[in-house]
Order: sequence, then C-alpha cells, then structure tokens
Amino acid sequence: MNEDNFNGSLRKFLKTVGVGSQREIEKAVREAIENGKLKGNEKLPAKMTLTIAGADLSYVIDGTIELE
Repeated sequence: MNEDNFNGSLRKFLKTVGVGSQREIEKAVREAIENGKLKGNEKLPAKMTLTIAGADLSYVIDGTIELE
C-alpha cells in the first residue's frame, strides 16, 4: 500500500463527505423550517453511518445538531 496515496485519497473523501453532508443538512433544515415541520429552536438527533465494504467497516456516529 502506498501510504501517501492512501492518505491523500482518504483526506479527499473525508472533505467531500464533510462539505456535502453539511450542505445537505443545511438544505433539509431550512426546508423543514419553511414548511413548518421545525420551529428553528430544536435539538435534532443525528446519525451518520460510514461503511467500507472491502474493509468490512461499519462505523456509526450519533450526535445532536442544535438549531439555537
């Protein structure tokens, strides 16, 4: 395994995950507020699951997103 290539590829993937996830969460929350499903002062439970089939990885992260 080429450590430099692996590290660079991993960082690129994680950056894409971070930026894309933030964009989708912001969009969903704004739409839910506009549609009256949320008031804008909630604490939203959130879960992210990372899977990598070839490495038999399934990693779950639980957290909370606070709107106020």
